[in-house]
Amino acid sequence: MLGGTFASLANRNFRLFFCGQLVSLIGTWMQSVAQGWLMHRLTASAFMLGVLGFAQFLPVTLFSLWAGVVVDHMDKRRLLYATQTAMLVQAALLAVVVTTGAVRPWMVLVLAMGFGLANAFDLPARQSFLVELVDREDLGNAIALNSAAFNTARIIGPAIGGVLLDVLGEAGCF
Repeated sequence: MLGGTFASLANRNFRLFFCGQLVSLIGTWMQSVAQGWLMHRLTASAFMLGVLGFAQFLPVTLFSLWAGVVVDHMDKRRLLYATQTAMLVQAALLAVVVTTGAVRPWMVLVLAMGFGLANAFDLPARQSFLVELVDREDLGNAIALNSAAFNTARIIGPAIGGVLLDVLGEAGCF
């Protein structure tokens, strides 16, 4: 059995959640790098990069307290399915407008706001879902591993995103 540092990973449901969350978060951070690169490519404006960050995080700031209350009264698993699906749709729409050449800065901003709105509900749902996944004695460990997954993704995701932008750019994809 797993001990100490990784005790909560002995729980199958937490292990699945942890691995899925790690992949999702890495993708989120990769997308963040790509969105910034895209906005700069479209506008060549540092100001617009700031507006993009504002657009993505304004919904989190405005709705996170209210979202926490909503999350407490909902089935967290279903809410996570909904938020993750919304983020998938947002990423797919961004990919479509970029691939078709129809992308405009306002589209990137609107999609970033949509992502931020989904994220306002996703973050508290992920954190409170841990309570439903592990026993009380493993909760502290699960919280620590959850935090480690977030911070690991915050390092790995932008690095992978940057490397992909460089490699694909050199290959003539952009």
